[in-house]
Amino acid sequence: MADLDTLKAKYQPVLDTIDSFSEFGAKVDDVSLDGDKLVIKGEVPSKVIANRVWDVIKECDPTFADLEHQIATTGGDDQPYTIKSGDNLSKVSKLFYGSANHYTTIAEHNGIDNPDHIQVGQEINVPPLD
Repeated sequence: MADLDTLKAKYQPVLDTIDSFSEFGAKVDDVSLDGDKLVIKGEVPSKVIANRVWDVIKECDPTFADLEHQIATTGGDDQPYTIKSGDNLSKVSKLFYGSANHYTTIAEHNGIDNPDHIQVGQEINVPPLD
């Protein structure tokens, strides 16, 4: 029989990732054990954040055979984001994709000619990666 605490520890990065997007509406509703599987129930606001959670699941265990995830996506594909002081598109890319290297994707999607010229308060949409 699987141990709840052991599986929670194994998938803690997934729970932490969902929690890190709580300001956008992501949340974990329940973490429990069903037989030999950890069950994570929750929701995320966009396909972008759902993909980020998937990436972390696969980092924890590429087969995720001991995980049942019931994480609903409550919004659309893009993730709205408002530029904050200290932000640049590389930082936004790192937040949503786990890599700073996709800043040009965000710039192109938002019609930003120069990724270095963003403004605090500017609203952008972060698209899912293909």
